[in-house]
Amino acid sequence: MTELERVAWPPAPIRTERLVLRESEGRDRAGFVELFASPEVGTYTGGSRPRDELERVVPEVPGRRRGLFVIEHGGTMIGIIELNRRDPERRSKVRPDTGEAELGYLLLPEAWGHGYAAESCRAALGWFADLLPGEPVVLTTRTDNERSLRLAAKLGFTEVRRYVEYGAEQWFGVWSSAPPR
Repeated sequence: MTELERVAWPPAPIRTERLVLRESEGRDRAGFVELFASPEVGTYTGGSRPRDELERVVPEVPGRRRGLFVIEHGGTMIGIIELNRRDPERRSKVRPDTGEAELGYLLLPEAWGHGYAAESCRAALGWFADLLPGEPVVLTTRTDNERSLRLAAKLGFTEVRRYVEYGAEQWFGVWSSAPPR
């Protein structure tokens, strides 16, 4: 089985009806700063960061790393989506023979409520399933993040467990493109 780490990166942009998932570019820097400075975005991610700090530390081409896609709508960055291996100490042992891939996404508040998260996640999961058929993908979100829980259900993630971490109850689910047995 092909390992995610061995997949040629960056892949060709992934296009949906309304979006493009692509590698980060220099023109995305302001969007990254806005994303991580946003108090609304920070609500479920441990808080926002000060804008002046971000202006100092965000590189000219931010987020250029394996597994991270910029979500673009109408030529403008509206968020990011990431599919990466979980750190070994955080793996759930869903499939101990492989490192789990974890789905993560953040969208700017003005992009919320338009279906962009679902559209981009479906596209990224489809790309992943084509590369690694049947390999599970995990997702963790806070249980008080109702939008994220609805999206996880819509995407076909199944709850595995709930636990408390970072001072809040977390929801952990798994998705697989493998047909049910």
